[in-house]
Amino acid sequence: MQEDIFSEQEKQRYQRHLSIPEIGASGQLKLKNASVMIVGAGGLGSASSLYLAAAGVGTIGIMDSDSVELSNLQRQIIHDTPSLGQLKVEVAEKRLSTLNPNVCVKSYPIRAIRGMDLTLFEEFPIILDATDNFETRYFLNEICVKMRKAFVYGSIYQFYGQFSVFDAVKGPCFRCVFRNEPSSEFAQSNQGLGVVGAVPGIIGSMQALEAIKLILGIGDPAHGRLLLFDGLEMRFQEIKTNKDPKCPVCGDDKK
Repeated sequence: MQEDIFSEQEKQRYQRHLSIPEIGASGQLKLKNASVMIVGAGGLGSASSLYLAAAGVGTIGIMDSDSVELSNLQRQIIHDTPSLGQLKVEVAEKRLSTLNPNVCVKSYPIRAIRGMDLTLFEEFPIILDATDNFETRYFLNEICVKMRKAFVYGSIYQFYGQFSVFDAVKGPCFRCVFRNEPSSEFAQSNQGLGVVGAVPGIIGSMQALEAIKLILGIGDPAHGRLLLFDGLEMRFQEIKTNKDPKCPVCGDDKK
């Protein structure tokens, strides 16, 4: 039986998964053999990485070049006061390994920028966008299109959030929906505008759930759907999105 591949400790740890028909032993094995890269170890990355590690995703990559600051602790729940000044990815690696020793956590204390070594992404079929800047987000989309990976998108602002899954093979890519990359002046003016701490927890948890669904091949992934979250009114709005044949990243002339 497939249950025999798990230790008694793993069976206890994952018993609430093993009892779900859509997961069971075969699904838990898929999670154990899966790899997800999380780019950003802040608010979104905190929630998503904790839930993916708890779920038993076998290999989790975390990429971020920043260190923990006091202002981060209002929302970045993977960090704490004693970790101030330490690299975020190192703090995250320790926390996730403590949460679930069965998970292999690979930390990359670098910033995702154009010109970097793309082989770092090769083993991760799913890239989870937990970033806070436009330049990195557009770059990650280019990587996912080029390397045929799923791009689990999330962004947050004050009481609001956005969420979708972009995959140029199955639907639109990020650039199909958000065509024009904002200018550096606009991006700079939007730095540090604030967010309610619970909002990245909500969106980050949604990203983790979607990554789990993608790994298991269950449910209805959010391809071609942009979900808008309004925390003040506690409402979701769904917008249908379509692949753009003239997209500069995944359009017809790029095939």
